[in-house]
Amino acid sequence: MNQDIRWKQRFQNYSKIIGSLIFLVLFFLILEGCNTKKEKNIGIVSLGDFPQQYIDSIEHAIDKVYGFNSFVIANEKMPSEFYTNFKSPRYNASKIIGHLNKKTNDSVDIVLGLTSYDICVTKKNIDGSIKKPEYKYRDWGIFGLGYINKSGCVVSKFRLKSKDENLLLRRIQKVSIHEIGHNLGLPHCSDKKCVMTSAAEKLSTVDGVHLNLCSECRKTIL
Repeated sequence: MNQDIRWKQRFQNYSKIIGSLIFLVLFFLILEGCNTKKEKNIGIVSLGDFPQQYIDSIEHAIDKVYGFNSFVIANEKMPSEFYTNFKSPRYNASKIIGHLNKKTNDSVDIVLGLTSYDICVTKKNIDGSIKKPEYKYRDWGIFGLGYINKSGCVVSKFRLKSKDENLLLRRIQKVSIHEIGHNLGLPHCSDKKCVMTSAAEKLSTVDGVHLNLCSECRKTIL
């Protein structure tokens, strides 16, 4: 009888030990899952003649800010069907993004298009009509474009010009990080130093932001 009691007590003790070990394993697995960064692969498409040193600087910025992998997946001519000459020779950014969206696959989550050509977008009202005056907003020149939770974005260095090569590189980096941020689900940020603040097509705004996300934006996506 006493032997049965002892075996029962041993069984209960072993059960408690095993239960504690299972709890610790599950706890550390959950903790590891919470600390795992949502890594993504950024595919880069050069549209026209885009200098390699600029691509290298953008890849460095993507790694620094997001910790994502980035690599060139294509070097293409700018498709002629995206061309517009309503106000001046430009390429429609929305059509470019539609082209880039098709290049995602199992190994590419977001596609960043880079070009030296001027790009534009049609600015519209909530009802879909073109903003007034139409001659101004039908082909609105922009630094870059990315849509929230979509897979493609495009950046042009055309309007980011500077005689200071380092300043030009920083501008291209910031606009690229900004547009990728939209693809990741980030809207414009109210923090004027955050890279996700609205540039409103002002170089002074681009120059004034940090090459980084504010704590709130970072918390949202990483």
